[in-house]
Amino acid sequence: MKLPSTGIVKYHVKLKFEVDGLVEKADIIGAIFGQTEGLLGPEMNLNELQKVSKVGRIEVNVDTRSNMAKGDALIPMSTDISTAALIAAAIESIDKVGPFQAKFALGGIDDIRAIKKKVIVDRAKKIVQEWATKTISEGEEMLKDVYDASKPGRLTTFGKPQLACGTGVFDSDWIILVEGRADVINLLRAGFDNAIAIEGAKIDETVIKLTEGKKVIAFLDGDRAGDLILKELHGVVKIDKVLRAPQGREVEECTPLEIAEILREGMLLTERQEGRMSTDQKQQPERRQGTRRDTQELAIESERHVPNGTGGPPTLSHEDSAEILSAVKEAYPQINETLEALVFDGSMKILLKVPVSDVVKKLDRTEGAKMLVLDGIVTQRLVEAADKVGIEYIVGHRTGGLKKSTDVRVRTFGDMGISN
Repeated sequence: MKLPSTGIVKYHVKLKFEVDGLVEKADIIGAIFGQTEGLLGPEMNLNELQKVSKVGRIEVNVDTRSNMAKGDALIPMSTDISTAALIAAAIESIDKVGPFQAKFALGGIDDIRAIKKKVIVDRAKKIVQEWATKTISEGEEMLKDVYDASKPGRLTTFGKPQLACGTGVFDSDWIILVEGRADVINLLRAGFDNAIAIEGAKIDETVIKLTEGKKVIAFLDGDRAGDLILKELHGVVKIDKVLRAPQGREVEECTPLEIAEILREGMLLTERQEGRMSTDQKQQPERRQGTRRDTQELAIESERHVPNGTGGPPTLSHEDSAEILSAVKEAYPQINETLEALVFDGSMKILLKVPVSDVVKKLDRTEGAKMLVLDGIVTQRLVEAADKVGIEYIVGHRTGGLKKSTDVRVRTFGDMGISN
C-alpha cells in the first residue's frame, strides 16, 4: 500500500455532495469556504486554519450529468478530532452552491495515523516474512551441505569389464587402486569415493587409461597376494604412492577410521615429497627411474625367497562331494555381492547368515558348524578361527595371506566351477 502524502496531517474529512445544477470545482470550494465562514468563530475559519497549516489543500471531484453535479471533497486536517468534527458539521450545513440547491453529507473521518500504522505494520510483516523465508532457505541449504558432506559416495562400475568403483573416479585428480569390490565399499564407508577395484592380478586396459594424467595411490592388502599385485601394477601403471593394510590384514577388514588415517597420511607424505623433489626431477631424471626399477627388482627378489609352504596358500582340495558342491551352488546366488556369509552344519543345513565383517566373532558362538561359504576373501585369520570351532570346509571368492596348512579345506568358487 502506498502512503498518502500527508505531512503532519492527522485526519481526512471526507464529504459527498449533490447540486441541482451544473457547477465546477471552484464553485464547490468557494461554497465550503464562504458558507462556513463565521459560523464557528474567527479562529475556526478555514482560511485562518490554512494559514497556520491546520487545514491542507482541499481536493474536489465533480461529475456533471443531466443538469446535476455530484462528487466528493477531501479536507486534510491536523487539528484535534473535536475541531475536525465541528468543521465537518459546518460543511454539512451548506445548502446552496451559487444559485443551486445543494446537499453535503459526511462520508467519514479517517485517522491518518491509524492508516499509517497499519501500513507500517503490514510492511513490517512483509519484512519479517522475507527474512524468515531467506533464513529457512539458508538453513536448509546449510543442512544440505552438511548432509552431502557426510553422505557416502555411490558404488558404480567403470569400463567394459564393469570394474567396481566409487563415483568420484570420474572427476577426481587422485585415483586409489584397490584389489576388489569389497575394498571399494569399505573406502566409501570411510568417505573416499575415488577408488576402483582392479579385480585380479591382470590389470585391465581401462584402469591404465583411467589413471593416465592422474595421481595414483595403490592401496593393497597386507599379505602375499598384495605383494604380487603390486609387482604387476608397477609394470603398467605409474604409481605415486603405495599404501598397505596392516601386516596380515586386508583393506576390506580395516575400520573406516584406519582407512582414513592410512590414506590421509599417505597423501600428505606424497604432497610433501613432491615439494621436495620438484628440483631433483629436473636435475636427476635417471635417479627417479632407477628407484622404480629397484622397487620392481625387490618385489621379484622377495618372491624368489619365499620359503616353501609358508608364503602361498595351502593346496586346495580337488575332491568336492556332490552334497557340498550342491550346497555351495545353492548358496552362491544368495550371498554373491552382499558381503555376507553362510554357516552350514554337517547335514548342509544353514545355521547362520551373518555379515562377513562379523564372521570371526560369530563363529565362536556357533555350535555344530562344518562349512563356511562367504562373499569375500579367505584369510589366515578366518581359517584359524574356523579351525578352532571345528569347521572343515571354507569357500570364498579367493584366498589371501594363507601361511600354513590346517585341517580346514579351502576352496574358491572358481575352483568349484561356480564362478569365473
